[in-house]
Amino acid sequence: MVQVAIEKANILMEALPYIRKFSEKTFVIKFGGNAMVSPALSRNFALDVILLSYVGIRPVVVHGGGPQIGLMLKRLGIESHFFEGERITPDRDTMDIVEMVLGKINKDLVSSINTNGGKAVGLSGKDGNLIIARKQQGKTVDMGFVGEITTVNPKIITTLDGNQFIPVIAPIGIGSDGQAYNINADTAAGAIAGALKAEKLILLTDVEGVKDRRGNLLSSLTDQEAQRMIDCGDISGGMIPKVTCCIRALEQNVVKTHIIDGRVEHAVLLEIFTDVGIGTQIVRQ
Repeated sequence: MVQVAIEKANILMEALPYIRKFSEKTFVIKFGGNAMVSPALSRNFALDVILLSYVGIRPVVVHGGGPQIGLMLKRLGIESHFFEGERITPDRDTMDIVEMVLGKINKDLVSSINTNGGKAVGLSGKDGNLIIARKQQGKTVDMGFVGEITTVNPKIITTLDGNQFIPVIAPIGIGSDGQAYNINADTAAGAIAGALKAEKLILLTDVEGVKDRRGNLLSSLTDQEAQRMIDCGDISGGMIPKVTCCIRALEQNVVKTHIIDGRVEHAVLLEIFTDVGIGTQIVRQ
């Protein structure tokens, strides 16, 4: 029993330098993938976020909802279509379904954080004109009501942060005409991290991280190496928007970005507070 207690104490001591280093710093964390549909992993994520808040870190959570949106569309007999890893949102009816599902996810996540001792407030990009968007341009297919972010107004986030609340944000953008747009959650998290000049952007996903063409996990990449991997096709599909948003966040002076496996218990804590970490970090050249 004593040895077990000593091991626990050693774990705390390993975390201490990181707690000291990151106190009062902002971390933007994108929560998504299958971790969202696992009650155990979802609760563990809520506990991780609460712990970050308790030790003085300022977490900002941006959540996705791909699996749940896909399931709801299937129940309604609507087929899902994707292009370059992003969901096509073809009409206003589908956009309404996306908003409904994301709203439910947002409330559930806020409730989980609050029930377990945190102080969370739910938002969407519509609130306080947080995410201003327009119809996505430059694609070879019409993405419908998928938006691209033109402006992030982080005042509502900094106001909540300053009062020790944890913002939990659904990735819906608002157009100048009041039209809602579906925003890729990774892209939204990256833009918000950039606007806040966050210390870290952490993306939870359903894979271990970025892998090379032989399937080996890459623990660290520079932004230039990551861009070359996209250009030559080593990074493809749904990993493209994740890596791209990391690169863009670094360009906006986010200090470090991470892509980690959200299926691992307490993945966020393992990445932040241990010497080894998990997943892939992407840093400036």
